[in-house]
Amino acid sequence: MSDVQQRVADYLAVWNEADPSARRAAIDELWTDSPVYVDPLGVAEGRDAIDAYISAARQQFPGMVFRPAGTVDAHHNVARFTWEMGPEGGEAVVVGFDVAVFADDGRFDRVHGFLDKVPS
Repeated sequence: MSDVQQRVADYLAVWNEADPSARRAAIDELWTDSPVYVDPLGVAEGRDAIDAYISAARQQFPGMVFRPAGTVDAHHNVARFTWEMGPEGGEAVVVGFDVAVFADDGRFDRVHGFLDKVPS
């Protein structure tokens, strides 16, 4: 798990990737063949669904960027990390934390997201 900080940085970069082809290539590299992402707003099963979920989030919050908010806490094949989303250099409008479960090869297999701050 020594490179978990970088893996989480790469994960957040996927959420910020505007180019659909580049985003999909990153998803294919970072996630297992049958991944699951779940948060209070929905469930995405499989790479296609995760790609669509991220695309929808980007459309809902245009111009916003995801960024880490603290350090990654990890052990075994599990990591938890806080993130925030807001305008570049501005105050976060959404704050959450994710719990990621990695496959033996280090790819994301499951991500369980929680939202701590959402727009009213």
